[in-house]
Amino acid sequence: MKYLALIPARFASTRFPGKPLALLGGRPIIEHVYRHVAACVADTYVATDDERIYTAVEAFGGKAVMTSTAHRSGTDRCREAMEHIGGAYDVVINVQGDEPFVSGAQITALQTCFDDPQTEIATLAQPFTPEMGLEALTNPNSPKVVTDCRGFALYFSRSVIPFVRGKAEASWLTEHRYLKHIGLYAYRADALRRIADLPEGQLEHAESLEQLRWLENGLRIRVGLTHLSTIGTDTPQDLEKAEAYLTTHPTLN
Repeated sequence: MKYLALIPARFASTRFPGKPLALLGGRPIIEHVYRHVAACVADTYVATDDERIYTAVEAFGGKAVMTSTAHRSGTDRCREAMEHIGGAYDVVINVQGDEPFVSGAQITALQTCFDDPQTEIATLAQPFTPEMGLEALTNPNSPKVVTDCRGFALYFSRSVIPFVRGKAEASWLTEHRYLKHIGLYAYRADALRRIADLPEGQLEHAESLEQLRWLENGLRIRVGLTHLSTIGTDTPQDLEKAEAYLTTHPTLN
């Protein structure tokens, strides 16, 4: 199977303008993401709408492609980038440009999902553990996912799903294996073309979760499991935490 890895990255951000070029361990965040992904997928590109990001990627020896400034999401940006790059790719992997510690094991877990021919889209989830605490489980900024017995997504929500009837909420993490959605995606090329043309769905509008649009339209989303946590850099405060993490894990730089 032939893979293309794309890293959507835009300069404009309400919470953290210029985020892809912010320095982490002396290197731009986007360079960390690129090097981790490119170590697993030979055809890796940054898909950006900003010349500064494009120039920075070329400066560290990476590959980049310019895309429109009008895209609603990273998924839409990936679709345009795939068309610009060309080539007969079977699967497109989408890694967010603010995930400097994405691992090879996570990329492999996504790829493995496509061993099942019914998989149209793949994503990852991490089991919540009792040690994470109820606050982590109930956090609406940490979407949850439930799957069928074959590992295909049934629903994603910012609410706690499922509700464990007859048990105290404080005990839910020991009564059921909850899954935290990790926002890494991979799509069969035809599926990526299809979802980029879909209008916003009612469930997506209610939860503000793009992947619900795909479920509403009948696409099969396979959920791979990972036990590795990701450390995003959505805000300058997140970057401080990432710097502290890098200090204790210098091999990741």
